[in-house]
Amino acid sequence: MYMAPQMGYDRAITVFSPDGRLFQVEYAREAVKRGSTVIGIKCREGVALLVDKRVASKLLELPSLEKIFQIDDHIGAASSGLVADGRILIDRARVEAQINRITYNEPIGVAALAKKICDHKQTYTQYGGVRPYGTALLIAGVDDDKPHLFETDPSGALLEYKATAIGAGRSAAIEVFEAEYDERVDLEGAILLGVKPLYKAVEGQFDASTVEVGVIDVKTKKFKKLSTEEIQGYIQRVIAKHPKEEKKD
Repeated sequence: MYMAPQMGYDRAITVFSPDGRLFQVEYAREAVKRGSTVIGIKCREGVALLVDKRVASKLLELPSLEKIFQIDDHIGAASSGLVADGRILIDRARVEAQINRITYNEPIGVAALAKKICDHKQTYTQYGGVRPYGTALLIAGVDDDKPHLFETDPSGALLEYKATAIGAGRSAAIEVFEAEYDERVDLEGAILLGVKPLYKAVEGQFDASTVEVGVIDVKTKKFKKLSTEEIQGYIQRVIAKHPKEEKKD
């Protein structure tokens, strides 16, 4: 009796294997695990997004390595995984936010936007001739005077977090957050907490040129990116407090 090889379940279309797995979705998650470390931290004053930009060459123009994006006045997002896939999802999120403003004359809710993006991602796990998006997004924003932080998975799953991370450094970051996260922390403390696992994980250069930070304040409900000087100030404070031990030969 002929038995179809297991590898046949990850070819051309996303289809269930006999043990109920979607291999292409799992492959998409692996692409995210190999991406840049992206950190999101929610606090009483707002939400902070931080990204390790992974500068691979001295020849790169650093401003071109954009990992944190503004979606609307009150929403920002950061991506990890396949860069091109992330760009497409960011563009779609911006369109959805503008459609909501035109249709209802009000800004879109953070949860509503995250669900729309996840609904779109989920459809790419159902049909033939397409593949799942190989990227995950952290979507952060403020509405009704409350901060929100959502993670979107390549499968279309959606979860809200107090603090989380995606990408290559996720495990190390989660370990730090589980030990040190405090809901009472302010926005400055949240940024410092986010810089810490990035600093611990990095092996080479670590300064403001390799880190990108975006914040949304509950009071202003405005998303903004921090300047190089502001980021360097936070980095220096973390380095001074947690100096790395020199390796012995």
